[in-house]
Amino acid sequence: MPNFEITTASADDLTMLTEWAHAEGWNPGLTDRHAFFAADPRGFLTGRLDGEPVSCVSVVRYGSGFGFLGFYLTRPELRGQGYGSRLWRAGMARLDGRNVGLDGVVAQQPKYRKSGFRSVWTNMRYEGLPPAAATVPPGTALVDARTLPFGRLASYDRRFFPADRDSFLALWISGPARTSLAAVRDGELRGLAVMRPCRTSSRIGPVYAESPEVAGALVGALAATDPGTPVAIDVPDINPGAVRLAEQLGLTPSFETARMYTGPTPDVDHTGLFGITSLELG
Repeated sequence: MPNFEITTASADDLTMLTEWAHAEGWNPGLTDRHAFFAADPRGFLTGRLDGEPVSCVSVVRYGSGFGFLGFYLTRPELRGQGYGSRLWRAGMARLDGRNVGLDGVVAQQPKYRKSGFRSVWTNMRYEGLPPAAATVPPGTALVDARTLPFGRLASYDRRFFPADRDSFLALWISGPARTSLAAVRDGELRGLAVMRPCRTSSRIGPVYAESPEVAGALVGALAATDPGTPVAIDVPDINPGAVRLAEQLGLTPSFETARMYTGPTPDVDHTGLFGITSLELG
């Protein structure tokens, strides 16, 4: 009988998981794994059949009461044999007692609901080439986010995410092959956005902003750093202004997920959330 065991993934395993996610059409960032591993080194599980990896899930702990589940995959030729379900149970056990979030693809949403998740909003991935230039609101400056004190960035991120995630955020902003911009006015942060290269469209996320005008300026400025390359933003429909902005920028829907939680909807600033950070880690 084949031997199935569940192990904690190594840093090298994350490269493999990224390839699996790419094969599913999720288009992960080429260097996302560095920030992922820093978020919670024990938060990535791999199911191995006779020593060979066949399934994976990320179950990252944030603080003492929140967790996020992602990367839930089984190799296509081995689906329907229970390996994914066994890994799912192990992953959920690691997050026991926490409010757990995930961004679920359409096909898996019924399974997640049976497991106690409920849908809160839809993320629609919008892709395309935004206008070559975007107007920056008067008095607002767009600066390299890496030049700002990290404490200010972490505090700002906390407005839009349910828990502190400093280790993750530090690498997400400053890691290799990515561009991070902050909008500043009157000495205060008014927006933040990060772009990183992927296999196809470059992904922009998060996109935080006090207004659609600031969000549009950030997206336009980031896109201008790599002209001719399409961008993709996972836009939460809980913020109607974010959907309108994506359409005004000429981006088109291409991929859908649902943000789901096992507990109460976290109290974050949805009106300033124009693009989520990552489908895998929230």
